[in-house]
Amino acid sequence: MPTQPEPGQHSIDWESYGVEDAVHKLIEYAGELRASDLFFTSHEGYVAVALRHLGAVRLITKVRPDFGKRMIATIKASAGADIADHLRPGEGRRIFPRDNRPAIDLRLNSVPTLFGEDVSVRLLDRETGLMTLEQLELAPYALRIIQSLLDQPAGLILVTGPTGSGKTTTLYGCLQYLHDGTRKINTLEDPVEFVLDGVHQAQINPRIGLDFPELLTACLRQAPDVMMVGEIRDETTAKTAVRAANSGHLVLATLHAPVAVAALQSMLAYGVNRTFLASSIQGIISQRLVRGLCPECRVPISAEDSRLPLLDVRRWMEPNAQPTVYRALGCSRCHEVGYNRRICIAEAFVMDPDLREMLIHGRHSNLELYRHAQANGMIDFGTAARLRVAQGDTTAEEVFRAVPLEFLPGDAAHA
Repeated sequence: MPTQPEPGQHSIDWESYGVEDAVHKLIEYAGELRASDLFFTSHEGYVAVALRHLGAVRLITKVRPDFGKRMIATIKASAGADIADHLRPGEGRRIFPRDNRPAIDLRLNSVPTLFGEDVSVRLLDRETGLMTLEQLELAPYALRIIQSLLDQPAGLILVTGPTGSGKTTTLYGCLQYLHDGTRKINTLEDPVEFVLDGVHQAQINPRIGLDFPELLTACLRQAPDVMMVGEIRDETTAKTAVRAANSGHLVLATLHAPVAVAALQSMLAYGVNRTFLASSIQGIISQRLVRGLCPECRVPISAEDSRLPLLDVRRWMEPNAQPTVYRALGCSRCHEVGYNRRICIAEAFVMDPDLREMLIHGRHSNLELYRHAQANGMIDFGTAARLRVAQGDTTAEEVFRAVPLEFLPGDAAHA
């Protein structure tokens, strides 16, 4: 957690507003900044308020313990959480209205800690949350591959990556691409984050025992053309998703795996039959999010100063284009951080007949599968990341922060 307030916030006396006004203005500020999360953290002697903006946590202020505890009680009460129970985790939800702008959906979670309670508030901005595939700022090659996968009539498409890597956003973009009025689309989510008009969306409910496997089985009886599964997290869901893909449905799902090819091993670990998986899987998209440079204040530097080898990515750039590298500076337009958005770095693993045979026989390691995909044109994470740096979209520092070093060239990994 940062120890210094973000630029421009240290001079604001949040306590002078009163508890309810301070909470309201903090949520408004987080919404204006398009932050994804707002945090209230209890410490010995103060309560810290921070937010996550463009994937990075930034401290807003520190308030007195009594004021902070009243802020926590206020936001819990407004979200329908139990303010009297400080000893167990709690959850809540609230719709935060805004003048002349779409409301923000707040999802609250509280956890008891040594010095009180910590509250995390997820902000789902209905104005900016739904993005088409084109708006995701994918590299052109990644966009073409994803669209080609979605044009398949049936099969399994997996989106992988760590928590916070934009998997759900990508899935919503895929659904919008598919939602042309000719298909019946069903989703299973935890929770439903954005409402898609004309899409049949269902939400799991652990309190009554309604989980992904049961809901998936029920939705398959609804005769969908496309199924979206929020997350494959158990054996039954994995096997049912593969069975649905093999029976003529197009199934989209997220899965936790570090890189695209590793998702195959994750599915096998859930007990999925190799032959069934090989026949159903169409492709896997693995992704990370990095901060995109603010075009108003970025400063050009030499390619050598980037600490990343960039010359070999020119073949993926426009003809005769040269790497153009920048560093982040900061201005009023980007709130002095040098970045103004998040962009997606993706590798797309597309199955071909040889890969299916390799998977069925099970005599090849993940590394051998990965190298086969690279030899057949897959742009891996390291290349994809360096390409975005060479195109001036982000910085080497962001690449080192978001992409595991093992996927970067050896010299860069030890820079």
